[in-house]
Amino acid sequence: MSAIRLEHLVKQFGAFTALKTMDLTIEDGEFMALLGPSGCGKSTTMNMIAGMERPSEGRILFGDRDMAGVPMGRRGVGFVFQNYAIFTHMTVRQNLDYGLRMGGRPKAEIASRTKAIADLLQLSDLLDRPAQGLSVNILQRVAIGRSAVMEPAIFLLDEPLSNVDAAFRAVMRTELKHLQRQFRQTMVYVTHDQLEAMTMADRIAVMDHGVLQQVGTPLQVYNDPANTFVARFIGAPGMNLLKGRPVETPQGVAIDLGAAGISPVLPPPQAAAARSAKAGVYYGFRPEQAHLVSAGQGLALPVTFVERIGARSILHLGNGDTAVKGVFENDLRATLGETAHIAPIGEAVRLFDAGSGAALRGH
Repeated sequence: MSAIRLEHLVKQFGAFTALKTMDLTIEDGEFMALLGPSGCGKSTTMNMIAGMERPSEGRILFGDRDMAGVPMGRRGVGFVFQNYAIFTHMTVRQNLDYGLRMGGRPKAEIASRTKAIADLLQLSDLLDRPAQGLSVNILQRVAIGRSAVMEPAIFLLDEPLSNVDAAFRAVMRTELKHLQRQFRQTMVYVTHDQLEAMTMADRIAVMDHGVLQQVGTPLQVYNDPANTFVARFIGAPGMNLLKGRPVETPQGVAIDLGAAGISPVLPPPQAAAARSAKAGVYYGFRPEQAHLVSAGQGLALPVTFVERIGARSILHLGNGDTAVKGVFENDLRATLGETAHIAPIGEAVRLFDAGSGAALRGH
């Protein structure tokens, strides 16, 4: 079994707590991304799964087997580091088949598996080239292949694409997903890049300051963030969050957003949730889930910047606590300083408690 269970996992370095009581199950054959900013504890978590670090508290189980005291070399995991750690005095072929040779595999099997992984990673024409002098993109591909050729049941990757160029990252996102499906591996992928996590992972574990914030599919963490941290961190741009307080209007409960105006009326479940928030609420909606409306509707805010990014235009409205972004087609017409009226589409609004930051889920 290659399922991984983290039970009440804690890691401390002296007085510093890098990971605080983490419980997480990674299913057999699942692609799980550990996502968060630098210093959030994601690499520490992976190092403990690999056996490079010992937990201060808690257990790590592979299937039903407790990994306490099991060294890295006997855990049956493949590990790819951020800095790729290639043997530069060897050829590409020798790097790829190193683990197989050290394991005493038959020559025919070594040749067959090395050829297969080289074909998959587009390294076939480079097999007899010395690793020294090859580009960073190719070296990272070799590092991935060297671990993948062993066909480990569990594959751990610690920000393997962070040092390579954007075009190569796009290619490797697809190749890594194909690799995982082909070998049916349990894959744990550490990244600070939400695009990598969203495009590759079956589920994402979002972390911040050593705390697991939310676990869910890419659509779950995007559509229903558990708190304001996840709402801001997921999405490019992140979710708009405006602080306000619920008010009664003749049409129903709305949110008074100060200088931004009064929100559209909330549906009854959200209205009840908003009333329960003693410290006020954050009124949230995705920039992609907004449209421009006529004067007298939506939120009225000045245009402060129009960001043209090819197929899309990002409209920046307001400043400071009333800053809002909207994503529109690239032919958007807007004049700096003019007042624009923006409103969330349909059921796009999400509410969060202004005190705790936790999502307010209306039922």
